[in-house]
Amino acid sequence: MGGRTKRIDKHVGERIRLRRTELGLTQEQLAEALGVSYQQIQKYETGANRISAGRILEIARKLSVDVGFFFEDLPDDSQPGQVLEHGGRQRSAIELVRKFAQIKDPEVRAAIAGLVKTIVERAD
Repeated sequence: MGGRTKRIDKHVGERIRLRRTELGLTQEQLAEALGVSYQQIQKYETGANRISAGRILEIARKLSVDVGFFFEDLPDDSQPGQVLEHGGRQRSAIELVRKFAQIKDPEVRAAIAGLVKTIVERAD
């Protein structure tokens, strides 16, 4: 596993710990809610064990946050405009989608989507 992947796992674990403590929950309480041992929560929080997408979703629901919460403030150590491996999107596009998803007002979201559509149409 690459160094960047380990840093992401550690960051996600730190964000889980942050939210758990914000809610005043112990590792034991979160573990019980998820049906795992508190040692497993410790491993998640330290980044020692990777967390599957399904488990991240389950943790997000138990901690009453959006999945994106765990990836907020993630250090960007990729080069601007660099395409990620395996046909991934550019980092800026991923960040744009994350931020767009955080907009709660449907009218604002529609206006932004319209603006982007117009920009693309005029660029062609």
